[in-house]
Amino acid sequence: QPTVSNALNRLRQQLGDELFLRTSKGMEPTAYAMQLAEPIAYALASIEATLNERTRFEPLQTRRKFIIAMTDIGEIYFLPTLMKMLADLAPEITISTLRTTGVNLAEDMERGAIDLAIGWLPHLKTGFFQQRLFVHDHVCMFRRDHPLDNGEPLTTGAFATADHVVVAAAGTGHATVDATIEKLGIRRRVILSVPHFVAVGHILASTDLIATVPERFAQRCEQPFNLKYVSLPMKLPEIGINLFWHSRFHKEPGSKWLRSMIFNQFTS
Repeated sequence: QPTVSNALNRLRQQLGDELFLRTSKGMEPTAYAMQLAEPIAYALASIEATLNERTRFEPLQTRRKFIIAMTDIGEIYFLPTLMKMLADLAPEITISTLRTTGVNLAEDMERGAIDLAIGWLPHLKTGFFQQRLFVHDHVCMFRRDHPLDNGEPLTTGAFATADHVVVAAAGTGHATVDATIEKLGIRRRVILSVPHFVAVGHILASTDLIATVPERFAQRCEQPFNLKYVSLPMKLPEIGINLFWHSRFHKEPGSKWLRSMIFNQFTS
């Protein structure tokens, strides 16, 4: 009782109202207390719901929105499968993607504005957890019936003399691929340079250009654009693709559920 009385007295002083008055029927709330009751009850219910969500995550019922940072390669490779899985397992969950280079990624993940990041992101270190999903190998891709589509292994000479489209995309690790090709002394005929991968399938489908691309990207583009990919005549560095999250989300049930689903589906 003394603890409750002291707390009530502090509230009376802070709010400038008696809040509760003694009547013939016992203690009754003042008009101001009645006015406060509804918004306070709503706030308490919201807090309770948030705490319950933290301790219990039910995919079929949750309406949560997740924000994931990834490259355009990531969108092309991950999203078709991920969205199909969510439609079956968690139909009310929504996903929003951001470019890993279009935001202050580390800062936004630290303050909770971004839930997950997927890609080659070596700068995410202190305060972050990560899981390896797979390693990107690279292949050479071109349209079917291209002059190089002759059933023979691709040679360094044929690769060098063909017309190339290259992708200068920050945050993908692709710059290390281009640098390695140059260090090997291979001088490509670069006819077109674009800042992202999303246009590459369209370009290759209607030209004689070839492109050096991650194999998983090639797998997604092969059928829709009637393309073909073959092994490269040189060894290129492998690019590790990881799933990242900030420590603030490490034990959060919703994040754990989504991370587990992504890891189980895409790891190799």
